[in-house]
Amino acid sequence: MNAASCQAALQGVGSGVAASLQGVDCAANAMAQAAFGRLFAPNGALVPVLTILLTLYVAFFAFALITGRSRVGVSALTPRMMTLGLVLTFATSWAAYSQVVWNLATGAPDQIAGILMGIDGSATRGFADKIDVVFGALIQASGGEAMQAPQSAFSPPGLMWFGGTLLLLGTVGVLVTTKIALSVLLALGPVFVVLALFSGTRGLFTGWLKGVVLLSIAPMLAVLSGSLMLELAVPVLSALAATPGQIDPRAAMGFFLIGAVHASLMILVMKVAGAMVAGWRVFGLAGSERDSGRADSPARTQVERTVAPAPRAEIIQGALASSRQIRLASIPASTPANDTAPASVRRETKVIGTAASAAPNPIQPGAVSRAHGIGSRFRAAPARSTEMLK
Repeated sequence: MNAASCQAALQGVGSGVAASLQGVDCAANAMAQAAFGRLFAPNGALVPVLTILLTLYVAFFAFALITGRSRVGVSALTPRMMTLGLVLTFATSWAAYSQVVWNLATGAPDQIAGILMGIDGSATRGFADKIDVVFGALIQASGGEAMQAPQSAFSPPGLMWFGGTLLLLGTVGVLVTTKIALSVLLALGPVFVVLALFSGTRGLFTGWLKGVVLLSIAPMLAVLSGSLMLELAVPVLSALAATPGQIDPRAAMGFFLIGAVHASLMILVMKVAGAMVAGWRVFGLAGSERDSGRADSPARTQVERTVAPAPRAEIIQGALASSRQIRLASIPASTPANDTAPASVRRETKVIGTAASAAPNPIQPGAVSRAHGIGSRFRAAPARSTEMLK
């Protein structure tokens, strides 16, 4: 869309739902293109930053080769060269960025919705035209006085316009909000594309990509569900416009119910789109905390597979067997030749580890000690030698 047609579309904002959506699309595209030019154009503000980051990326790879953490081969060079080429292409060329990222984010969901609805052109524009027809029918049903204040919010005119307001917020509100948020993310896209170079900042890129996909899926689901609700509203609108100026209370209540259900449906659509994106791992770049915790140490995984916990009964028996028993024995000395002399008594104290030496070690090669830590690396002190007390 050229500048003249875009300016005409912006001037038509507020004259209808279709014209408003067209103006929002035009303004979003112009803003994204201007932001891209200010960031990474030949005279952009972040071109020196991009040069520094690319230099660091090459330096880190060279350091990994020198230290032996990486090697020169197809399996090591191919992913790095592809990542570097894609980052340079999408961060420095607006033609490539707009044709791939912008068209996929904004045009692909709209085209899928058009195929499902059987519309040749834009599904969003066709849906907006239907909304304009609906509000035209409401104006006709009210006798051409759309802005006339109803007597009560629960009167037939009040219910009819309240339902129309809910329908408008649930359709145009969701579409305009998602389009503006998507344009902001796409305008900042080159910054997050550059962050995909390093593993420490790759999480920001995956979060940005998830946000773009969420804001791309939500309008498609809104258009499809909103088209179904408008099909259900056709008989109600026919009953409302049967007699201009006289609103059927039952038809007004039915149209209010359609508007309320549609607003609730839009909330459900946003939740479903968020759940769909939350489970996406972004081609393996985004993993869950549980997976990263399990894969943090290959040696730990191997130990957990080979070492089985010892039974509780064996641990208790080993603890009881390791306790040392002290026996005190009083052994009389040999009686001298002279029986009248008092006999000297030699008292001997022995420290014997009877069960500790005979019992097997409770910590077998296939068992895991509960006292796992620095202290478990040192052996127990040897048994005390026999003391003679005289």
